[in-house]
Amino acid sequence: MSEYSDYKLSVDIRVDWSDLDIYEHVNNVSYMRFLQSGRVNFWEASGVYDYYRKSNQGTMLVSTKCDFKKSLFYPGKAIIKTKLDFIGNTSFGLKHVILNENGELCAEGNDVIVCFDFDKNETFPVPEWLRESFSKL
Repeated sequence: MSEYSDYKLSVDIRVDWSDLDIYEHVNNVSYMRFLQSGRVNFWEASGVYDYYRKSNQGTMLVSTKCDFKKSLFYPGKAIIKTKLDFIGNTSFGLKHVILNENGELCAEGNDVIVCFDFDKNETFPVPEWLRESFSKL
């Protein structure tokens, strides 16, 4: 897993029986939930979640993509690693990898997220404090 050392954030999720499809491997919908867990982990680590709770300004997912590379099975675990991909004016991107318990690549994901003011119902520029927080992750 050393090839993923630039992914500082990681969350492990146990593959549950309910994650499987008719072919007895993890269903594509479950991969999207795994990507969501990586996003939420990133938002918590960066301070976005706490900021939202105080200000009603936060982040909103506008695009997500997942490329499937290898099946995940029960029993097993999904290891979701996440890192910042880019920062724009009002948006930023995340890259995710989903690995199995042997460190094999099972999926790659990309997200585009905007900073969003829920009171004004509009985007706002990525604040400097958030840019600084991102640089540490």
